[in-house]
Amino acid sequence: MMSNMLHVSSSPHIRSKIKTDWIMYMVLIALLPATCMGVWLFGVPALVLILCSVITCVVTEYLYERLMHKPITIKDGSAMVTGLLLALNLPSGAAWWMAVLGGVFAILIVKQLFGGLGQNIMNPALAARCFLMISFAARMTDFSTSNAVTAKLVDTVSGATPLAEIKAGGSFDLLSMFLGTTRGTIGETSALLLLIGGIFLVVMKVIDLRIPLTYLGSFAVFALLFGGHGFDLGYLAAELCGGGLMLGAWFMATDYVTRPVTGKGQYIYGVILGILTGLFRIFGSSAEGVSYAIIFSNLLVPIIERLTLPGGFGIVKQKGGKKS
Repeated sequence: MMSNMLHVSSSPHIRSKIKTDWIMYMVLIALLPATCMGVWLFGVPALVLILCSVITCVVTEYLYERLMHKPITIKDGSAMVTGLLLALNLPSGAAWWMAVLGGVFAILIVKQLFGGLGQNIMNPALAARCFLMISFAARMTDFSTSNAVTAKLVDTVSGATPLAEIKAGGSFDLLSMFLGTTRGTIGETSALLLLIGGIFLVVMKVIDLRIPLTYLGSFAVFALLFGGHGFDLGYLAAELCGGGLMLGAWFMATDYVTRPVTGKGQYIYGVILGILTGLFRIFGSSAEGVSYAIIFSNLLVPIIERLTLPGGFGIVKQKGGKKS
C-alpha cells in the first residue's frame, strides 16, 4: 500500500518539535526587560526608533516576499527580532529615518538577497548597525541626551559612554553600568537586565552556555593580560558590563544561523569573539568593538565548521583535508 512506502528526503533527518516562531518569540520576551529599560531611560525618542525599526523590518520582509511570490514568513517573528536588535543597538539620538534605512538594509540586503532566514552569512541587525556606523559615524556615536533623560542618568559629567571614559583614563560608576542608569545605545546599558534575559533563554533551552561563557571568559582573560590595568577586577567588571558585550554575547553571537553548528566549533567561535573584541576595544581607535567582532567571526564560521565537523563512519581524515 502507498502508506507503507518509504519517504526519501534530504538531510537533516533528525527533526525537532521546536518551531522557529517559538524560538523567536522567546528571544523577544528575553529582550523585553532591556527594551523597557531603554524606553524608561531615553523616553519617547527610543520608543520611536524601536517602532520604526521593527515595523520597517516586518514590512520590508512582507513586500519582498510578496513581490518575489515567495511564502510570507513574517509570522515566524524573525523580522521582529532583527528590528528590535537593530533598534537596541542605536543611540537614542539617532534619526527615525536611520532606523528605517537600517531595517531595509538588514532584511533586504543581508537576509532576503542571501535566500532568507537560515541563509544569511552574518547577523542582519549587526550588519545594519555596521552599515549605519560607516555611513553616519557622527550620528551613531552621539550619545548626548535631553535634560529630562540626563536627570535619570548617574553619569552627568559628559556625553561620553562609560567605555569611552575608561579608554580615556577617566573614572566610571560600576553600579550604574550594572543597573543601566548610564549612557549607551538603547538596549545595552543594563548588564543586569541583559543577563536576566540571557539566563531566561538558557532556562527555556533556546541557547546554551557554550558561546556566551567562552566569549565573556576569553575576553576577560584578554582584558586582564593586555588592558594595562593589571589584575584590576573593578576594571574587568566595567569592561564586561559596559558597551554591547552582554547584548552581543547572549543575543547576537548565539544566533542559530551565523554560529557554528558543532560543539567544538562554538568554543573556538567564542574564543575568537573574545580576542577580537579585546583587540578592537583595547588597541583600536574606538572604545567599542563587539559589532565588528561578531560580524568578522560570522564570516569565519564556514572555516570553523569545516575544521570541526566530525568525519563520517569509516572515513579517516588525512592531512590536507583529504578523506580515505
